[in-house]
Amino acid sequence: MGQLEGKTAVVTGGSSGIGLAAAVRLAAEGAHVFITGRRKTSLDAAVETIGPASVTAVVGDISSLADLDRFYDTVRARGRGLDVVFANAGTASFATLEQVTEDHFDETFGVNVRGTLFTVQKALPLLNDGASVILNSSVRADDGVKAFGTYAASKAAIRSFARTWANELKDRGIRVNAISPGTIDTPAVDAVAGGNAPVSKARFVAGVPLGRIGRPDEVADAVAFLASGRSSFILGANLYVDGGENQI
Repeated sequence: MGQLEGKTAVVTGGSSGIGLAAAVRLAAEGAHVFITGRRKTSLDAAVETIGPASVTAVVGDISSLADLDRFYDTVRARGRGLDVVFANAGTASFATLEQVTEDHFDETFGVNVRGTLFTVQKALPLLNDGASVILNSSVRADDGVKAFGTYAASKAAIRSFARTWANELKDRGIRVNAISPGTIDTPAVDAVAGGNAPVSKARFVAGVPLGRIGRPDEVADAVAFLASGRSSFILGANLYVDGGENQI
């Protein structure tokens, strides 16, 4: 029997990368997982990867409150509440201080900050006492990589949310924690660090003491740990999954 047998979980941005790996792992631990993402074709492929019996996919954008309402209506219809929320969906792109535009700022904060806030807020009526909420921050919130200031600031906000919400929800036994992945081998990293980006994938790798980038399943292991009772005395924490990038 898995650590999450009979539980219900939500993973935003669950169609690829870290979100997909986390959904696979949570389902393997016995949870029924609800995933959301912007592209139906990617979600359909994710359902096949996770296993159709263990997952429900809903197309949506977390920066749209109407989409979030529709997503949580689907969760509510199952009638078992909600035990795990992995607020994973995010977006990233480079822009120096001189290059930042209103659209760049609004897109980054609209998804990463606004989207995460309302993902968790709208989950509150469904959360069972003792549930676990996991927020996806980033090692980039700490390291001052050039041209990544807007993204880094958005992820620093996520870390702040984890502390505050942990304090606000602790009386219900709901644990809120954050993870901060380092450079992980995902399509999103390929997209951000490709082409004419000011910092290449190789440059990120050079800063990892373990000498390699991480795998999505390694982050999924951390998510599964924080989702389970094995992390029952961990609250308001930020777990780095970064190969020592922010530690050494």
